[in-house]
Amino acid sequence: MQDISEKLDQEVLARRDDLIALTQDLIRIPTLNPPGECYRDVCEFLADRLKRQGFEVRLIRAHDTPGDSDRYPRWNLVARREGARPGSCVHFNGHTDVVEVGQGWTTDPFGGELKDGLIYGRGACDMKGGIAAAIVAVEAFLAKCPDFAGAIEISATADEETGGYGGVAYLAEQGYFNPERVQHVIIPEPLNKDRICLGHRGVWWAELETYGRIAHGSMPFLGDCAVRHMGAVMREMEDVLYPALAARKTAMPVVPDGARSSTLNINSIHGGQDERPADFDGWPSAVVPDSCRMIIDRRFLAEESLEDVRDEFRQVVDRARERGPDFKYRLSDMHDVLPSMTDRDAPVVQALSGAMAAKFGKDPEFVVSPGTYDQKHIDRIGRLKNCVAYGPGILDLAHQPDEYVGVNDMLDSATVMATALAGLLGVTADGEAG
Repeated sequence: MQDISEKLDQEVLARRDDLIALTQDLIRIPTLNPPGECYRDVCEFLADRLKRQGFEVRLIRAHDTPGDSDRYPRWNLVARREGARPGSCVHFNGHTDVVEVGQGWTTDPFGGELKDGLIYGRGACDMKGGIAAAIVAVEAFLAKCPDFAGAIEISATADEETGGYGGVAYLAEQGYFNPERVQHVIIPEPLNKDRICLGHRGVWWAELETYGRIAHGSMPFLGDCAVRHMGAVMREMEDVLYPALAARKTAMPVVPDGARSSTLNINSIHGGQDERPADFDGWPSAVVPDSCRMIIDRRFLAEESLEDVRDEFRQVVDRARERGPDFKYRLSDMHDVLPSMTDRDAPVVQALSGAMAAKFGKDPEFVVSPGTYDQKHIDRIGRLKNCVAYGPGILDLAHQPDEYVGVNDMLDSATVMATALAGLLGVTADGEAG
């Protein structure tokens, strides 16, 4: 593997300027999600490039998925190139959507500025730099190993930042990740170039609504305050639930270390009257709130079951009712994802490990992501277990102002991906299929 790695590394380095330009071009397409802008634009841009490399390209709209509309259609790209002979298929998947810009930028969020070896812009790290690195890796491999056996696929998909249901989930439902069609998947998410991400924790989102009785604010004793009921729930969370979650530790190699425990985030809370419109400067009316809503984001471990996670939170609410005035409530599931973790001896893991050893002279660090990404759909819907995340970029920079990706990191990870591709398709140092 050392010999083929060195040859592919030279080919990748020769494409440095092209890799920079491709990353900048992708950043300059503002694929903001929500609402889901420019999805077709980015797919057509990539389709034009991949067609020139001999790929058969399909643009696929995820009709009737969350967020899909004629104004904001959910477009995806799947490109496939067949080899000289039958063999395994290696698939590189990257999401094209980026989150809102936010405040605090000192560079143009969609400018793709190159400064001191870093490319800045929203999505530079998460994950347009990864998409660009994967494409250049494939192109370098094709230049050195044109007589490969099997097939190579590249997909550019929508909506990962909002669950992936208009992207990878839809493609998986349509059979694009069927193990008989695709055997190996690499997702170039930004988890550092010397790490292989084997999977992610589980997630359960739910909405809790407490109910009271409306009354005049000057006589609250005639009503029943739903916000106070929610406060009782939150006190029970602070006193009992949060300490219990913090005490649990997983054997999964989750990073950062704080995420090796179970966690719960209060995503939002609202009680009483709606927020006043921006163009209204009057006063609110004096009423006792009869409803309060809270959305929770619970991340759980492989050692926990989804059923137990739900039951535990419901018990928290029931204890709050017992400790104070009785109240009614509604607890509703929003969505859930089970934990996922690929075995370390899986073929795609072994191929990447060997490629990283050849490039960096050391074994990789194996990690698990604190949050979910599109591996969940490939695993649960596609039933394809041989999938990991590996790509350039620093995870902590994702969704931050002045987000960037390092050019050298992209070059190094492209060499690793190209070398792993050679290993998975059985290509020897002379560029021939073994």
